[in-house]
Amino acid sequence: MARFSFRTLRYRLEYALAWALIKFVGILPRPLARAFGICVAWIVYFLHPKLRRVGMRNLELAFSERSRGRKKILHGVFTSLGRQVAEVCLFRRYTRENVSKVVVYEGFERALARGKGVLFLTAHLGAWELSAFAHSLYGYPLSLVMRPLDNPYLDRLTREYRTRHGNKAVDKDFARGLIAAMRKGETVGVLMDTNMIASQGVFVDFFGIQACTASGIARVALKTDAAVVPGFTIWDPGLKKYRLRFDPAVTLIRTANRESDVVANTALFTKIIEGYVSRYPDQWLWVHRRWKTRPAGEKGLY
Repeated sequence: MARFSFRTLRYRLEYALAWALIKFVGILPRPLARAFGICVAWIVYFLHPKLRRVGMRNLELAFSERSRGRKKILHGVFTSLGRQVAEVCLFRRYTRENVSKVVVYEGFERALARGKGVLFLTAHLGAWELSAFAHSLYGYPLSLVMRPLDNPYLDRLTREYRTRHGNKAVDKDFARGLIAAMRKGETVGVLMDTNMIASQGVFVDFFGIQACTASGIARVALKTDAAVVPGFTIWDPGLKKYRLRFDPAVTLIRTANRESDVVANTALFTKIIEGYVSRYPDQWLWVHRRWKTRPAGEKGLY
């Protein structure tokens, strides 16, 4: 009982701190809010050596030929994270009338014509939280795959922000929820660039290294013929705003072997993500241990 009470107290303190931060940043002018968010991210950078080590190790693995510039990329990652934190804190101020001042929305309408649902393929790149929020403000609410946070108070707060303008959570049964959404012609956003345990993913190439990757998008797309549309919310320093860009729907690989197709399409989707990360390396979440799970018998990379 005492242990449970201590955990509950910790959860409430974390929630109170997050709530206070969101409210404080939320009243600042946007340029000042972004500057504050970036400062907070840089404080985390200096106080969290484990994140720095993971980030540098990932950059070493992905860009083995590029010894110079890795630290600069990692610095950019924390700047990008801080900028996104500020945008999240400002969510309540964004409306359909002013969202274009924050996010330029390009090319999504062409994915809707098929009428069989859309799987929005994205990654922890740029401002992924702002991406789903902008979708709903532009009139295309998403179903979101959300992993519950350990802290139930923060989880409730996060869900409130993510679903303010019509977005909703996918059924906790991932595959069943996606299939049901596709059959209703809905749009679902899925972040598929995180490490999976071996029983939940397949190994495909990511920056020349085998990475255990979620195969759910490939399985559902093959089953439902939903459009898989790559979309990423990238910070444009020239515009001083984000570009929410969509590529044409991916042409799926189909053969007589369904399991082989699942792996092939998962590899295809991952290659698309890799291409974007290569173009905007300072906006991807390098501090995540993307290559943690290894094929059987292979030595760990961290």
